[in-house]
Amino acid sequence: MAETDVGHEPPPPPPKSRTWRTRLRGWKPIVAAIVIIPIFLFAIYTFTTLTWSYSEGDRAGVLQKFSSRGFLCKTWEGELAMSTIPGGAPTIWSFTVRDADVAKQVNEGIGKRVVLHYGEHLGVPTKCFGDTKYFVNGVRVSE
Repeated sequence: MAETDVGHEPPPPPPKSRTWRTRLRGWKPIVAAIVIIPIFLFAIYTFTTLTWSYSEGDRAGVLQKFSSRGFLCKTWEGELAMSTIPGGAPTIWSFTVRDADVAKQVNEGIGKRVVLHYGEHLGVPTKCFGDTKYFVNGVRVSE
């Protein structure tokens, strides 16, 4: 008669292979970090370039062009004709206005001699915020 193994348990079943869902469960935080961290850094960089001004100043001349431009991101873009000597060829200075109230004031000065107060913002990442690096934040009409 053959001896039987009394009291011994059958061997455990082999471990189930992990499915693709269980494999990805550990990667979700890593993938989220890879996506979220660059977006967060881009947002901080954009905020910094738009709030920190490299230089500020005033430019005087005749406002010759001012219009709202853009398909998705509408910005106000303008040109100021600056003349160093009467009768000389003017130098054209392009600028951007982001504030609607300032844009209204600038629009009232078309064809007149104006003094524009501006800030120069270097490294703005896209043209969505303006076509130039000069952002006008104040205007004075000087007749």
